[in-house]
Amino acid sequence: MLWSGSRRKTAEGFRFRRQVPLLGFIVDFACFESRLIVEVDGATHSEDTEIARDRQRDNILQDAGFAVLRVDNEDVFNNLEGVLETIRLRLLERRAS
Repeated sequence: MLWSGSRRKTAEGFRFRRQVPLLGFIVDFACFESRLIVEVDGATHSEDTEIARDRQRDNILQDAGFAVLRVDNEDVFNNLEGVLETIRLRLLERRAS
């Protein structure tokens, strides 16, 4: 759903790629122009070990100059327009910096 939504609403001209190999990880969505990664997290990402692993992964990606935006599966299903707007705003924020 998020892929279709982001393709339908070209976020301020930014383009995303999905399932991108990056720094030894596969990231859900990556916009290289803004160096923004969007990760969609399901229920397994709420366990302590997964939270710690995600934090470590985010730190590695951030050290390489990427911003990581995590969104919940439930938000994608129940509030797709809100998620797309959050992504759009983050892209604009990254463009300004």
